[in-house]
Amino acid sequence: MTADTLRLLLPEIILVLAGFLVIIIDLALRRRTEDRLLAGVAVVGLLLAAVAAFTLRGSNPQPVLDMLAVDGFSTFLMVAVLVGIALVVLYSMDYMKGHSRNRGEYYAFLLAVALAIVLAVSANDLLMVYLAMEFLSITSYILVGYLRDDLKSSEAAIKYFLYGSVASGVMLYGISMIFGATGTTNLSAVAMALTGQGLEGGMRWLALTSVILLVVGFGFKASLVPFHQWAPDVYEGAPTPITGFLSTASKAAGFALMTRVFMVALPMPSFSQYWLTVLAGVSMITMTLGNLVALKQTNIKRLLAYSSIAQAGYILMGLVAVPQINFRLAPLDGFTFNGINGILLYLFAYIFTNLGAFAVVIAIENRTGKVTIEDYGGMIYRSPWLASLLLIFLLSLTGIPPTLGFWGKYFVFGAVIQIQFWALAIVGLINAAIAAGYYLNIVRHMFLMPAEDEEKIKIRPTIGAVLAVCSVAVVLLGILPGGLISWATESAQFLMR
Repeated sequence: MTADTLRLLLPEIILVLAGFLVIIIDLALRRRTEDRLLAGVAVVGLLLAAVAAFTLRGSNPQPVLDMLAVDGFSTFLMVAVLVGIALVVLYSMDYMKGHSRNRGEYYAFLLAVALAIVLAVSANDLLMVYLAMEFLSITSYILVGYLRDDLKSSEAAIKYFLYGSVASGVMLYGISMIFGATGTTNLSAVAMALTGQGLEGGMRWLALTSVILLVVGFGFKASLVPFHQWAPDVYEGAPTPITGFLSTASKAAGFALMTRVFMVALPMPSFSQYWLTVLAGVSMITMTLGNLVALKQTNIKRLLAYSSIAQAGYILMGLVAVPQINFRLAPLDGFTFNGINGILLYLFAYIFTNLGAFAVVIAIENRTGKVTIEDYGGMIYRSPWLASLLLIFLLSLTGIPPTLGFWGKYFVFGAVIQIQFWALAIVGLINAAIAAGYYLNIVRHMFLMPAEDEEKIKIRPTIGAVLAVCSVAVVLLGILPGGLISWATESAQFLMR
């Protein structure tokens, strides 16, 4: 292994070392270990890994050990996800103190799940795709059921495990079909083999079948309809910090895997027509079902779960547009909409927006123990800051300027409109209006409904730090998005060559 290989693997190495350090400290100082020390080591490890990933920005794409690809696409997502998980660690500190005694293992598992995502966003081989997804899934199952005395948490973990096992098996079967047809699992080699063989006879059906089976696996991780059934119950039963993780970083991994596999292994027009049709239908159904069911939710965690499903439908619009834009990258209104930069911007915005929203939910849940929308009545009087910040995050989820969420929607809608896929664009716009209904219903309760409890809600320092980072990112990058847009567009080009 050369020094250059070690440099390219530096984010992974840092995460492994940080995970071992957390475990060693917890074992050495058991019962005397301060949460701040364990969480601090985890946060420092995650941020150092993010810095290491950022330093790889602009490097020429390089394969690592024939299984990973270090390029602009992977490094962009690494930075966003690692910072997001660092925020999850911060707002886990106060939450876990009141819910579990085994907190050292908890932070170690968060570092492990971060390592799984870093491997997933760089996976350049179908075997690594599967292994990274399984690594991510297994650690996620454990984190969802981490509150062993909580029946809802245990139930959520079992449901997540059962759905995930089936999805993984189906995806593995799709991978085996591709390997059987091409004799390789390397994504670039798969593309070359399929291009040479063409789509005559059985190959046509093999392509369609393998695409559908792969979509099952990726759709499960990204909570796309009809592979979403696990999400509402798991989001409600899991520890709230883990719910925030599942709805953001885990979802980003699913979309990263889907985008790289389809764009690298199946990029040809003869193949893209299959997954384009499948994904367009899934996108429309996902955003419609997610938004319509969210309208009826009274539990805010379940509402955000169905909102997360709907958001996945919007993100998928960017991938649907890529095959047709790939051959005519004409700027529109001064911006280049290539689909992939829309996916990257949307995921970046969604990570900070949704983690900010869940930080508010945790702050209120820690004080009241309640998670229903009615409990948010009069929140402007009990905690003006929490109410104002949640308003900002809900506006960003709706896609209202000048928040960062607006730019994510702007770029995925811009990509779809540029290729004149009017049906998908209209369905998306209608769903965006529906989503505003249930987001603004929370605002109505916070600002217009009376408060049942007049006691003020104090913001803990760690929660305050998370809220500060998320709100600054959502507002500042919403007002001055130029640098982020340039970075996302530059990163997207690595998958479109």
